[in-house]
Amino acid sequence: MKETTYRDSGVDIDAGNRAVALMRQHVRSTFGPEVLTDIGLFGGVFALGKYEQPVLVSSADGVGTKLKIAALLERYDTIGIDLVNHCVNDILTTGAQPLFFLDYYAVGRLVPEHVEQVVKGLAAACRESGCALIGGETAEMPDLYAPGDFDLAGFIVGVAERGRLLVGKTIAAGDVLIGLPASGLHTNGYSLVRKVFGLAGDSSAEGRERLAEQPPGLGHSLGEELLVPHRCYFSVLQPQLSHVKAMAHITGGGLLENVPRVLPAGLAARFVLGSWPVPPIFRLVQARGNVPFLDTYRTLNMGIGMVVVTAPDAAGVLLAALPGALAVGEVVTRQTETVELVGPRE
Repeated sequence: MKETTYRDSGVDIDAGNRAVALMRQHVRSTFGPEVLTDIGLFGGVFALGKYEQPVLVSSADGVGTKLKIAALLERYDTIGIDLVNHCVNDILTTGAQPLFFLDYYAVGRLVPEHVEQVVKGLAAACRESGCALIGGETAEMPDLYAPGDFDLAGFIVGVAERGRLLVGKTIAAGDVLIGLPASGLHTNGYSLVRKVFGLAGDSSAEGRERLAEQPPGLGHSLGEELLVPHRCYFSVLQPQLSHVKAMAHITGGGLLENVPRVLPAGLAARFVLGSWPVPPIFRLVQARGNVPFLDTYRTLNMGIGMVVVTAPDAAGVLLAALPGALAVGEVVTRQTETVELVGPRE
């Protein structure tokens, strides 16, 4: 009888070991003195610093179907940045300092060089926000993923002083809504975007041709635009947290679904359309797909990646300190609607 090895079934342990060897330097580059274990153990150990009343803040997320764009272009160096920055922004809304991050990478057939590029991006983003890439899992699962398909998810833990948590309790009518510009689509709405641009099928050749197009107004290829990494707001917002009442990370659900999550009952967000520039990619998606107006605002970020709620007397400080920040609306009293869009609808 012919011998059957694990490799014969589609799982290459040697490739997994090579992937670990390739990623080791990138992972270690995120370690500070708080990390007490090296890569390869069964659990990461992190020493918590001195806090009076430490509260741990956690989040988990994925990159979504933006991964399909990365796979079509065989570009794996930016999606790790997307993942970390998304998760850092999520816990930043509470005022938390990121401590450590773990990733989960699953694929049908493991290519060590692809894994290294993903982890290189993860590590770069972790270093940027002072977060340790303390562990993760790389899983090779033949038959579960089609050739070329993979998934990437992440888990972050941060810390904040209990008395300084941002939970929106002091928000009041008249407070100012400040929008921080997005770097692009970030990591949301890609299923819609892929359908609009004819990228939802499995034809790699046709998909790459479409991604190579340079639509008017972008100044570069569609593929480059769709892979622009998710912006991280930690470095600019962390020094200004004393002026912030609450923050909403504009992810899946757009402005319409995310901002109400931080507002107390009886209050709503009124956004003034035209008070911020909407980047060309969003207009292009609307036009190419004939996407209904409200669908764009509940699917895409429309050029605003983070909304900060602040008192009127602190708004000037934040607008001066935050690059590109604009006053985009205010908090109003409403018993029913939670978001109001006023101004011309283009």
